[in-house]
Amino acid sequence: MTQHLHSGAPGGPVPRTVPPSPVQPGVGRDPYRLYRTLREEFPLTYDPLLRAWLLSRYADVAAALTDGRFGHGHRPGDPPCAVGHQGVDATELRAVAERTAYVLARRIAGRPQVDLVAEFCHWLPAGTVAAAAGVPYRDMMRLVRGRAASALAGRCTAQLAVREKALATFLAHALDDPDRAAELREAPDDVVARAWTEALRRDPPVQIAMRRTTSEVPVGGGVLPAGASVALLIGSAGRDPERFRDPDAYDHRRDDHGQLTYGAGPCPGVLLAALEARYALRALFDAMPNLRRADGFRPEFTGLITRAPRSLLVRPGG
Repeated sequence: MTQHLHSGAPGGPVPRTVPPSPVQPGVGRDPYRLYRTLREEFPLTYDPLLRAWLLSRYADVAAALTDGRFGHGHRPGDPPCAVGHQGVDATELRAVAERTAYVLARRIAGRPQVDLVAEFCHWLPAGTVAAAAGVPYRDMMRLVRGRAASALAGRCTAQLAVREKALATFLAHALDDPDRAAELREAPDDVVARAWTEALRRDPPVQIAMRRTTSEVPVGGGVLPAGASVALLIGSAGRDPERFRDPDAYDHRRDDHGQLTYGAGPCPGVLLAALEARYALRALFDAMPNLRRADGFRPEFTGLITRAPRSLLVRPGG
């Protein structure tokens, strides 16, 4: 096996410096500085804390997510979804996402202050799955969460926690700047879709995806051995300056858009996530035209494997 000079793998060459680990203490406060170090200095390295090889550059991570030599993983929207989700009624999914978003928005519209994470993002993904499956609203959390979600809605749409985190991140960015919020309030669907994609790129809800190689795989910096556990740093890939201009900035108008949270194939989980983001924005602004972030509040993003704002305090009446 060809090893990178900085590999740090058992039996490998002595590294010039010790590679940082994405799961070392304190990284959760700001993993992106560590990701930058990995991309620039350790594009292929073994992490003894994760017991896995790390891939941090966009080109390597994007390729690994769809390369058949990286098995033991599933991402909604990848090619296998096209086989497993034949006959999905997109019109019905759109209707249930819209209806659920408006019900939830109206429920919180009259309050002086609301935490959108707890009172909206936590409920919308479960509500759309429940509505699509014909589960009464009052029973949706009892039946939809956990294992019951898979039985009701299938593997992809059952990923409620990921959709919650993605939605919270999207709304945090949408409300971060008053001018941006004003633009998105009246924006056409394609602009809202770009804003959704940009949130997934800059702050993906899934930061690390684990895979295992089925054969040797050449990557940037060396060759991964067969049978190796590999951590794909999606959060790092989304900030790679080799792929994205000014990657640390949130720019929903960027012309080099892209994201790695979801694949591009037909999948109800991917479609529902995008529809929930669109109708969440529409419903919230329709019910609360003066919606803005609470005075002095800034969302705190937390998490290592998955990441999102812990809370999102807003004033519905402005």
